[in-house]
Amino acid sequence: MAANMAAELTQHLNAKHLYPTAAWLQSFLSTTRPNTPLPAVKQTVVFRLLATDITTTLNQPSASVFPHDILKGTTQSRLITGPVLCQVLDIEDIGHSRWSQVESIEAKERGEMTKGREIVRVVEQENEGTADAAAPIQSKGPFKLLLQDAKGLKIFAFDLRGTEGLNTSMTLGVKLILRNVNVRRAVIMLEPGNVQVVGGKLEALDKAWKEGRKSRLMNAAKAGGETAG
Repeated sequence: MAANMAAELTQHLNAKHLYPTAAWLQSFLSTTRPNTPLPAVKQTVVFRLLATDITTTLNQPSASVFPHDILKGTTQSRLITGPVLCQVLDIEDIGHSRWSQVESIEAKERGEMTKGREIVRVVEQENEGTADAAAPIQSKGPFKLLLQDAKGLKIFAFDLRGTEGLNTSMTLGVKLILRNVNVRRAVIMLEPGNVQVVGGKLEALDKAWKEGRKSRLMNAAKAGGETAG
């Protein structure tokens, strides 16, 4: 029965371009309650796998990782067919100054959001959410990302055209599937039609990134000679 379940789950995950190691899958199965309906197990196994570090839990085929020579900077342009599964380790908004991003974070900390040119004070009422309040304006970038494949290879990527789901509010460690992406001088050029945001996160990375973002931006702004205001 366990062998049948393992085969069923492997097939399910492979169809989503996820190739778990035998050790990880065995560990997952050991925590699965007997008589759990198969659809629920399938949903859980995807959720759990996407919340892992793919460098330790996946054994991807060669077509699903970056080519070993992708970082060769002398190659002007090349097409990576994929599908390549990778995780986002960092994202930077390069469309706005670092100080303006610091000011945006501080406004959010004060409970203020921007609505047009007005500053709106958001007061959360007891038993009431802030769904009707002005939504924070999400930056359209462009963004610079640091991606990592299952083999551990890291490469920078640019999202110049505003791919849905890629922004500085996303969870770090989120998994992406890239298809037919252009690589220019060791940098991936992301296009909305070539990026699939699969989901998932790396809890510790995401927490540390969000908690340290303001100080990182301030230090980088000072080092780069930016002036506040």
